[in-house]
Amino acid sequence: MPLPTPERLETERLVLRQRRVDEAATYRRLWTERDPRVPARRRIDADGRPSIKDIEEHLRAEIASPGLKVLAVEVRETGQVIGYCGLFAVDGRPADEPELAYELLVAAHGQGCATEAARAVVTWARAAGYPRLWADVWDWNTASLRVLDKLGFRATGVVEPGPHGDSLQTVLDL
Repeated sequence: MPLPTPERLETERLVLRQRRVDEAATYRRLWTERDPRVPARRRIDADGRPSIKDIEEHLRAEIASPGLKVLAVEVRETGQVIGYCGLFAVDGRPADEPELAYELLVAAHGQGCATEAARAVVTWARAAGYPRLWADVWDWNTASLRVLDKLGFRATGVVEPGPHGDSLQTVLDL
């Protein structure tokens, strides 16, 4: 079985590390900045949920649980958290074939940070013995499609149509 998520990965500009409860406001901001085409279950609802408190509770549970975790993406120079990147297990897939996920604040878009962070996670996953990584992405999310292409992910041909666009399945054999 491959290794669990490392506590820290470093790149030229970024530090990827365990997320902290005191960063909940940043992760909630990600929710507020999401494209309106993202399904409602992944956006702030009419009652303002998830709240910062909801996200704090989620982070506490994540920190306490074993296994894979997404990591905070922090700018090395400033210490500012700009999003997250990491691996998570998906029901129905082998435990050693997790999914890559990343999301950055809008202010960090277009600077290559998603590619840099994801490349660090892919490099670690390869060294840790994972045979394959998956990533699902909306067909309209051209920026994420470019990131995955740069990392060597390829389309599997599996497309899940939905009211918010088509979800494209990609895979990277390590």
